Amino acid sequence: MNGWQGPQLDAGPESFWEELHRSLQASVRPPNPLLVETAEALTPGSALDLGCGAGGDAIWLARRGWQVTAVDISATAVGRVEAAARELGLGERVTGERHDLADSFPAGTFDLVSAQYFHTPFPMARDRVLRTAAEALRPGGRLLIVDHGSIAPWSWNQDPDTHHPTPDEVAAELDLDPGQWTVLRADTPRRQATGPGGQTATVTDNVLLVQRCDR
Repeated sequence: MNGWQGPQLDAGPESFWEELHRSLQASVRPPNPLLVETAEALTPGSALDLGCGAGGDAIWLARRGWQVTAVDISATAVGRVEAAARELGLGERVTGERHDLADSFPAGTFDLVSAQYFHTPFPMARDRVLRTAAEALRPGGRLLIVDHGSIAPWSWNQDPDTHHPTPDEVAAELDLDPGQWTVLRADTPRRQATGPGGQTATVTDNVLLVQRCDR
């Protein structure tokens, strides 16, 4: 965590993320590009946004006809996403829920579950959460996991020794039955990214896209 000037880790996960979101400007950022790339070809249905943050993904999906459940541990983040949806006339399409996903998971089934940069500096059984997400897919539904494959200058984690699990490693951790789920994509594309302060850098994303069998 070299150079980290944000919330302190000893505050615990809820306080950490709540303080972080309170410190950020209340504005909806653009959607994550790999979500756009994946979802723009899909027929809108029910979507679950895990760790919705500033709400760019949830708003983008709602604008395209998806019914979105936006989940975050931070009540501030959830409230801001719901407020933004109402201001844009999308209030009926976005439902915010506060969950500490280490302890609870949204009810229901979904056509798309998006886990964009679902990382935390706190202990959490991430594989269990993502396996639960896969199990919450409807037949034919997709789980999109996009992880950091490199460290950006604006990341809260500046530890050069951090191991970024590959898509194959993530798939192995999920240990999904290949008779019920199919891996559609597992790769590590690079792109030019823009941080919250407007700075830019070339970053690597680790992408895993899984589909539940349509039966």
